[in-house]
Amino acid sequence: MLFDSHMHTVFSADSEMKAEDALNHAEMLGLGLVFTEHYDDGFFSGGLEFSFSPEDYWKTYEPLRGDRLRLGVELGLTSENREANRAFLARAPFDLVIGSIHLVGGKDLYEQETFAGREKGEFYREYYRTMAEEAAAQEMDVLGHIDYICRKAPFANPEVDYGSFREEIDAVLRILVERGIALELNTRRLGSRLALKELAPVYRRYHELGGRYVTLGSDAHNAEAIGVQFERAADFAEGMGLSIVTFCGRKPEIVRK
Repeated sequence: MLFDSHMHTVFSADSEMKAEDALNHAEMLGLGLVFTEHYDDGFFSGGLEFSFSPEDYWKTYEPLRGDRLRLGVELGLTSENREANRAFLARAPFDLVIGSIHLVGGKDLYEQETFAGREKGEFYREYYRTMAEEAAAQEMDVLGHIDYICRKAPFANPEVDYGSFREEIDAVLRILVERGIALELNTRRLGSRLALKELAPVYRRYHELGGRYVTLGSDAHNAEAIGVQFERAADFAEGMGLSIVTFCGRKPEIVRK
């Protein structure tokens, strides 16, 4: 059974998805789930604080936890919040920890003003260097959405473009392999053939460097988005020679080779 290993329910500031709706939709699709609520220490966006109580989260959802549901967290990674993230993880026995870059230089990558006056090459290199630094320094099981910056970037070609950023991306991938961190295949953008084409050399290189595990994550904030593009993602992973995993108790479980 495949697992959607990245999604957000009402414990995330930007989601209103109810656990019951998520579980019902996943059952219809034949998928398992991992809830991965947002924790970005000190980060406010649109008047929302991206934090939650891990004790309340565990108390609320632990009765639902089992073969089809695991409980995780998505940590926003910055150099300033390393200690806060470590302390947060000690407060609940999470099944899965995703580490994600949502900010560069303290600025939100979902805001257009963040890109104002920036040249793509310069900015993307800063993004990947930040990712490498935090992947080396912070605790996580999975690196989330390596192509997150592409979602809102206003450039004519916002794609990853491995050929242009080989050195910086390779530095990230080497750290993942060295530390045994899995690479997420985030499916939100996989409806785009161009996105798939540009991501292919990244995941191929991850395999060449010794990476073997990927998780699939829709990054759903509503039930209808759960499992979107999963068959395409599974075919993509198979083509790269990568095994699809999820996590339970911070340990990887292969769900498809």
